[in-house]
Amino acid sequence: MRRWLLAFLAAVSCCNALAQTDYPAKPLRLITPFNPGGAIDIYSRLVAEPLSRRLGQNIVVEAIAGANTILGTQALIRAAPDGYTFMITTMSTAVNNRFRESKIPYDPDRDLAPITQLSNGAVLLVGPAKAPFNDAKGLVDWAKAQNRTVTYGSWGIGSWGHIAGLILQRDLGLKLEHVPYKGDVPALNDVQNGALDLTFASPTSAKPRISAGGVRAIAMTGPQRSAAMPELATFTEQGVGNVDLAIWVGAYAPAGTPRPIIDRLQRELAAVLQLPDVREKMLAQGQTPIGNTPDEFLAAQRSDVEKWGALIRGFGLRLD
Repeated sequence: MRRWLLAFLAAVSCCNALAQTDYPAKPLRLITPFNPGGAIDIYSRLVAEPLSRRLGQNIVVEAIAGANTILGTQALIRAAPDGYTFMITTMSTAVNNRFRESKIPYDPDRDLAPITQLSNGAVLLVGPAKAPFNDAKGLVDWAKAQNRTVTYGSWGIGSWGHIAGLILQRDLGLKLEHVPYKGDVPALNDVQNGALDLTFASPTSAKPRISAGGVRAIAMTGPQRSAAMPELATFTEQGVGNVDLAIWVGAYAPAGTPRPIIDRLQRELAAVLQLPDVREKMLAQGQTPIGNTPDEFLAAQRSDVEKWGALIRGFGLRLD
């Protein structure tokens, strides 16, 4: 029995060593669970190019949008846990989605292997370019004067954009109706063409339209102004509380991926985040790079599950 156990441990050690030395031996697949051309898709491609050079293999970015990241996550967990498929996504995947009323088709704790928390970021609220308001107070006054429900968009049910709108509705006494989209780009399109009153969006997606005069920025969520748009005041600065949480972007592999491969991906991703051009572009997108270890990422995720769970339950939010 002892001899068998020693042989087994030696085999595991050998496999781990091989995983470290032979990996990667073929191209990798990077899933982004949002629309092509959206903020996270652009973000993923920004990371993929230098990561590909460091790993010595091509990385194919595949956008699988829908259901607030659920469709892309399903594709990830169906993939072989061999290190050749991973995903870059928002915190909705592992935090917000677990608080839906209906059961989601995956278990964030059982099915996902955290690699690294890539960055913290914020989103902004935008309205039409010709809107009769340009700040939070003006928006509140305008919304209360309407003889109808004001519509607002986000990138999915249970997303930070959805929850932020519900908080504004509750705290400010507004009549708002949430309209979920598969990403912030189509929501911005509808604000610009008049089919939607407001939407939450990332600086990456919103800035070109703001510069072109298609939409107007109202306020930034998060605890502080974004480096991407330092001229835009936060909701807190404008006297509106409870929308000051930061959101994050993280990388995950399918559960069961060998730890040496997880650690290798974490090290390489952390190195990519420190590249001056990548860091500069991330800051311009409103993202502050992190690159922590898998264990640190898991601890941060667990803390946010408690924090967001308390928020959702405290406000009585229904995420379906």
